[in-house]
Amino acid sequence: MVMNNLVEENEACQMQVEVRVHAKSESATRLKVRSGKFHMIIDEPENMGGSNMGPSPVQVLLMALAGCLNVTGHEVARQRGYKLKDLMIDIKGSMDSCTFMGCSFEERAGFQHIEVVLKPDFENVNKDEIQSWLEETEARCPVTDNIKESTKISVAVH
Repeated sequence: MVMNNLVEENEACQMQVEVRVHAKSESATRLKVRSGKFHMIIDEPENMGGSNMGPSPVQVLLMALAGCLNVTGHEVARQRGYKLKDLMIDIKGSMDSCTFMGCSFEERAGFQHIEVVLKPDFENVNKDEIQSWLEETEARCPVTDNIKESTKISVAVH
């Protein structure tokens, strides 16, 4: 029984996952996005010319980071046998919008800094174990990895 679980986990670890997103522009700022059975609107706030019908693209990025840290943190805790009763996540990103707006090209277009604070509520887990959990959670989170590391992106017109 234990051997079957190890084989199943090993097979799952070797599996390639493909994620597809399809989108259609509804205006210069608003995009209707679909991935699987899920639909959402990505928009800009009114002060950026949008209609504020949904989160902005950079908000979606940070929301994705929070979601991924949540699922990764819970999985790492489960694998370690820790009882994670609750997890609060606060994220703050700082960026200079001048590159996006075209008024300056001195800074990167994206976030210059992203600060993430996790507030886990564990049952019977000491500070060293929490620090180790945090380091493993950060290392295993795919969205954290994609933000921190250089991911090859191909952009083309068809």
